[in-house]
Amino acid sequence: MVKGMDPVETRRQRQFAGLCADCQHARQVESSRETTFYLCGLSATDPSFPKYPRLPVIQCRGYARREPQ
Repeated sequence: MVKGMDPVETRRQRQFAGLCADCQHARQVESSRETTFYLCGLSATDPSFPKYPRLPVIQCRGYARREPQ
């Protein structure tokens, strides 16, 4: 489950973003036009990871599930 979200919201985010919704390397970024993007933290150290992956992400070799807080 994504921190601060109920299970229904978590499922909705997972449908939209795929693996990025609960990956420890992903950070949700909202633009000034209220568009949501997912920034991949792995892109800072490994250029083979896109900075803003195309959603929904279905497969990713860097995926690591975020631990519930």
